[in-house]
Amino acid sequence: MIHDQYNLKYIWMISLVAAMGGLLFGYDWVVIGGAKPFYEAFFGLTGEEQAWKAGWAMSSALAGCLGGALLSGAITDRIGRKKVLVAAAVMFTASAIWTALSQHFNGFIAARIIGGIGIGLASNVSPMYIAEISPSEMRGKFVSVNQLTIVIGVLAAQLVNLLIYNAQPVADNATAEMMLNSWNGQVGWRWMFAAETVPAGLFFLMAMIVPESPRWLLKQSRTEQARSILAKIGGQAYADVEVADIGATLEGEHNKVNFKELLTPKVRKIIGLGIFIAMFQQWCGINVIFNYAQEIFEAAGYDVSGMMFNIVITGVVNLVFTFVAIKTVDRWGRRPLMLLGSGGLMATYAILGACYYFGLKGPVVLIVVLTAIACYAMTLAPITWVLLSEIFPNRIRGAAMSLCVSALWIACFGLTVTFKPINVALGAAGTFWLYGVICLIGFVVIKLFVPETKGKSLEAIERELTD
Repeated sequence: MIHDQYNLKYIWMISLVAAMGGLLFGYDWVVIGGAKPFYEAFFGLTGEEQAWKAGWAMSSALAGCLGGALLSGAITDRIGRKKVLVAAAVMFTASAIWTALSQHFNGFIAARIIGGIGIGLASNVSPMYIAEISPSEMRGKFVSVNQLTIVIGVLAAQLVNLLIYNAQPVADNATAEMMLNSWNGQVGWRWMFAAETVPAGLFFLMAMIVPESPRWLLKQSRTEQARSILAKIGGQAYADVEVADIGATLEGEHNKVNFKELLTPKVRKIIGLGIFIAMFQQWCGINVIFNYAQEIFEAAGYDVSGMMFNIVITGVVNLVFTFVAIKTVDRWGRRPLMLLGSGGLMATYAILGACYYFGLKGPVVLIVVLTAIACYAMTLAPITWVLLSEIFPNRIRGAAMSLCVSALWIACFGLTVTFKPINVALGAAGTFWLYGVICLIGFVVIKLFVPETKGKSLEAIERELTD
């Protein structure tokens, strides 16, 4: 179909609303890093004896992420994609307000877990919803917009943290007591979290007005509603073709999902591939650069001011190269970009490890780090979500994607908690060389097993993978 026959304004509108879940995902995930020195001082989390509580404060949202991803799998195929988007918006809004008002550590943790549930819901349903409403030849671009909004959310959190901190900065050598008694220690860190309320509230209002996924509606035998939405997207002829094609993949099936179906041989093979792709996106190692930027840049010889500036630069590079992914995903294809990402990161980690091994510091390390982020941003970061939203059958897409997203968050937790022990055991050089080996394994698996889905309808992909 010619592109001008599509209602691109309508597609963009509903895709951007769904992708606001990604923006809040990115903001909520990163904002805690800038607030860390101040809420730790406020809740008395300094000193070795409080290390476990400090670690729990940083990682508690991960428990919510896993819970949200599992919950999404249980409800998305039952109540629909739209209601889950609304639920995620409620979680983000509640978490932002509660975290900002927290006076006690347990309340802070509870608020962070609620935010994590929102992340888990959004990370599952937002790309899936966009994939289900997008025309096949443009689906990669629209699903990649979800990754773009995640990156925008990350950068927004970095900039908000920096602006609030700079309102009344503290000395680089400030003690915990000085941190506690500063404006940032009492008020500033709260505003870092509270700022999320604005986009979260907007997401809630706009999620109320977007349509339900036509593919889910057809699963519920609500054919005329689905046809109406598809007609708005591409006209009546497009709607008729899509309804017939989608209906053929659902023919003779009941509406309720039996989770035993996920264990059938054909489906199990696809889910296994999806779980590998999801876990590899985390275990390729790039997120340690975001989560442990302080340690990485300190090891490269930067002071606090230099570190704060470099973190913002990483966010800018991440944003710019996500635009490259949006331009290339439907031209180059998913498989070539995944191979480029795994191979490129493998080479970059080899160089980064050599920099640490030979004691190179300063701009050289920064350039290599930025190269790794650029490679990841245009390949593994967005394309993973595109593939996960495409490869599962219509009938079980919500449940299957939930399993993969849950695996992604488990892998993220594993990456986060093992970085410091691995770094102590192997050193910075050995750690990045280890991630390089993981990228080599990922390259081989992608080369052998990942299909090309560019330009194919979700139904055509389903037939190809399950026949």
